[in-house]
Amino acid sequence: MKVLHFYKTFGLEQFGGVEMFIRHLTHATATQGCENTVLSLAREPMKPVTTSSFRLVQAKQDLHIASTGFSWSALGAFARLAKQADVIHYHFPWPFMDLVHLLKGLGKPSVVTYHSDIVRQKALLRLYLPLMKAFLGRVDSIATTSPNYLESSTVLRRYGQKACSIPIGLEQDLYPRPDVTEVAKLHSRYGERFFLFVGVLRYYKGLHYLLEAMKFAPWPLLIAGAGPMERELKQIAVENDLRNVHFLGQVSEQEKIDLMWASYGVIFPSHLRSEAFGIGLLEGAMLGKPLICSEIGTGTSFINQHEETGIVVPPADAAALRQAMQALWDNPALAERYGLAARARFLGTFTAQGMGEAYADLYARVAGR
Repeated sequence: MKVLHFYKTFGLEQFGGVEMFIRHLTHATATQGCENTVLSLAREPMKPVTTSSFRLVQAKQDLHIASTGFSWSALGAFARLAKQADVIHYHFPWPFMDLVHLLKGLGKPSVVTYHSDIVRQKALLRLYLPLMKAFLGRVDSIATTSPNYLESSTVLRRYGQKACSIPIGLEQDLYPRPDVTEVAKLHSRYGERFFLFVGVLRYYKGLHYLLEAMKFAPWPLLIAGAGPMERELKQIAVENDLRNVHFLGQVSEQEKIDLMWASYGVIFPSHLRSEAFGIGLLEGAMLGKPLICSEIGTGTSFINQHEETGIVVPPADAAALRQAMQALWDNPALAERYGLAARARFLGTFTAQGMGEAYADLYARVAGR
C-alpha cells in the first residue's frame, strides 16, 4: 500500500504535534506494509530523503498568510506523487491542501486526519467555509484523534457517516532513553519534586492561568518550550515574583525525556479547543506520570481520565489548577497511583502499533471502494 501524506510542515528535525503524529504514524504503518511518502512545504526545501519509515519530499513555500503556506511547485509535485499513491492522507486544517485536493486529488482514495477545528480566525473562517465544506465533503474518510473531539466538533456532525476516531499512538522506542546523570542534575537544581509543562507557548495553552495558580505556591514549576507567548508569560512571572517558576526555553528530545522522567507530575492547562489532543500530555502518560488538564471536550480529557490517571479541572480556572496541584503535592501515594494508571492507559489505548493497525485497515477500506 503506497500512501502519500500531505501537510504544510514536516522535516527531519521538526517535533510539533502534527509532525510528531506523522512521524509515529509512518513508523507504525511501515510495519504494516505501507510505503509512506510525505510531501510538505519549506522556505528552503531539502533534497528528497528516505528513512526507514518514509520518503520526504519538500516543495518551496512561496507565500505564508494567516498560518497557511502556499506553493506553486507543490501542485506539480503533488500531482506526480499522487499518481504513484494508492491512498492520499491529508492532515487538516490547511486551506491550501483543500484547494490542491480539489484541483489535483479527485479520483484518488483519500483519508483526512481532522486534527482541530478552526477556533481563532473567525473572520477568515467565513471566507474559507465553502472550500472547507467542498474538501471535507469529497474525501472518502475522516479520522479524528479522539472520540471526545468527534462528539464535540460541530463541523464533524455533518460528516458522521464517514467520520471515525483513531487515537494518536506513540512508539516509545522512537524516543531517547532517560539520562540518569541529567535526571539527577535536574533533581539537584530544582528539587526532588516539581511539576512540568512541555509545549509551544501559544495563546490557547492556558499558561497565564497556570501562572496565576502559582502565586504563593510551595512547589516548583518548570515550563519547557518556546513560542509567541514567551515574553508575555515571563513578564507575568516577574511582576508576580514567581521565583519558583522556571522557563527553560526550547529543549531537545533528550532534554524533554529527562525532564519528563524527573518530574513529579505533568500539567497541561490548555483552555481552548485549539488544543485538539495534547502530545505532551500523552508523553507524560507514557512515562507513568500523574496528569492535570482542563476539560475542553478534546483529546486532553480522553488521555487523562478524571480521578483515574490524574485530575481534570474546568478550563481557565486558576483556583482549580492550584487545588489539583495541591492534591497531588500533598498525597504522593495518590500521585503514584495516578501515574501507574496513566501508564497502563497508554499501553492499552495509545500505542503506535494500535494506531498503525487502525490506519492500515482504514487505508485498505477506502482503497477497496
